[in-house]
Amino acid sequence: MSSPITAPTNTAPASGRTRVVKPLTGLLLALFVAMTSSTIVSTALPRIIGALNGTQTQYTWVVTATLLAATATTPIWGKLADLYSKKMLVQLAIAVFLVGSLISGFAQDAGQLIAARAFQGLGVGGLQALVQAVIAALIPPKERGRYNGVLGAVMALATVSGPLLGGLITDTAWLGWRWCFFVGVPFAAAALLVLQRTLRLPAVRARDDVHVDYTGAALIATGVSVLLIWVSFVDSSFAWLSWQTAAMAGPAVLLLAVAVLWESRTREPIVPLHIVRQRTPALAILASLAVGMAMFGGAVFLGQYFQVARGYDPTEAGLLMVPMMAGVLVASTLSGLRVSRTGRTKLPIVAGTVVLVAGFAVLSTLERDTPLATVFVGLVLVGTGVGLSMQNLVLAVQNTVALRDVGAASASITFFRSLGGTVGISVLGAVLANTVEQRIARGLREAGVPPSAGGDTSNLNLAELPEPMREIVRGAYGDATGHIFLLSTAIAVVGVLAALALKPADLRTSLDLTGDGNASDGVPGAAGGPAGPADRG
Repeated sequence: MSSPITAPTNTAPASGRTRVVKPLTGLLLALFVAMTSSTIVSTALPRIIGALNGTQTQYTWVVTATLLAATATTPIWGKLADLYSKKMLVQLAIAVFLVGSLISGFAQDAGQLIAARAFQGLGVGGLQALVQAVIAALIPPKERGRYNGVLGAVMALATVSGPLLGGLITDTAWLGWRWCFFVGVPFAAAALLVLQRTLRLPAVRARDDVHVDYTGAALIATGVSVLLIWVSFVDSSFAWLSWQTAAMAGPAVLLLAVAVLWESRTREPIVPLHIVRQRTPALAILASLAVGMAMFGGAVFLGQYFQVARGYDPTEAGLLMVPMMAGVLVASTLSGLRVSRTGRTKLPIVAGTVVLVAGFAVLSTLERDTPLATVFVGLVLVGTGVGLSMQNLVLAVQNTVALRDVGAASASITFFRSLGGTVGISVLGAVLANTVEQRIARGLREAGVPPSAGGDTSNLNLAELPEPMREIVRGAYGDATGHIFLLSTAIAVVGVLAALALKPADLRTSLDLTGDGNASDGVPGAAGGPAGPADRG
């Protein structure tokens, strides 16, 4: 087996920053555009589905298809990053995203749009995993804090600002909803060009026995996809206890169990179980589930609360999310600077999860007439919690693994964060729908209005409902939104417990570990195993 080529640990401050900042600009631009695509359609969906004559099920799947494809493929991209050129892979992910965006913009019916969004999600999953893996290959963990602060701010800003951008584009007559997909194309192309010209990674010699675990990849992707499809439909199209649940959830769990068995025995697993079984990665994954729920659930359900319960238009609803955005930006940036200065991640992670619980607790009090000042306090707390914890959880995991495994490790925690967000949206959405239905029925009884005389209460176009029904529906959504955030509060407590159990550790000052777990002199692959493959360019 070939010996690795030594890569420098760091460079002089000035040249090192120049070496990092230029490619980082391209990486962050691509990641921002890709992650924005997941939420930009949320405020535009009613108009999009109406124009394409789609159904309510298709309405949900325009969002779910992207999240599902991204979640299922994130660990695959991460493992490929440990086997092949990270530069080549991140450019491929950008190209896939760019093509998917164009096809989505030109879709002529809802089915075409859903398929295009799934293809687009393949690129999103790649960028979620690869951007963090590339940063880990460029910068030692102790220096990575300040850059991870910016990375976390960009990711959260993209998630929260998507609805605002989608509302503005949709409400602009000379643009229209198709530009929700076209708007990212020139920026993705620019990122592709910047990375081609500026990204230079430390090169290591390729292994002669490279093996890609396609069987494991297929088992994981299929199992996760079936499970998420079941979560998306359960309690709306069929009951939790039904033959449909048995037919979907049973095989999904079986596939994932087979995948775990396969991954424990194969030579190059997609998700290295020796990483997931370690204390820090396991606890970080658990905490990331709560963070994922905050990122995705907050944007989706609070946007709906502002529009349906309080009557704001899409653009106004997006603007009302700014306090959450500000909390993420400030907390992520400041915590990144602190981590770089102190070399410790546990305190900001614990603080972030605690603040996240407090934010969810405030939002659990939401009603239709809750003062906006109270809503804003909850939004700031949730945003601050995400900003303090999200990227520091990734950094804590990266600090425990060898450079050859950093792609799979980064992808694993991103995968579980996305999985938490996707499942969270589906489960909380089902709880919201059931609660709304019950409160509307109770409101009709109290008003003495027969259900058949009230119109279609499942229609979110409230202008079509008679005035008494409109107020009942608004009140139902206002009260039900607080109910689902009460559930979120309970789930987020698990994140606090996981964060408290994390073992305090100093961030290493070099890129890699030695076989005994200590920092090496930046020799990739030095962590008690073979060197990683070439990462040319």
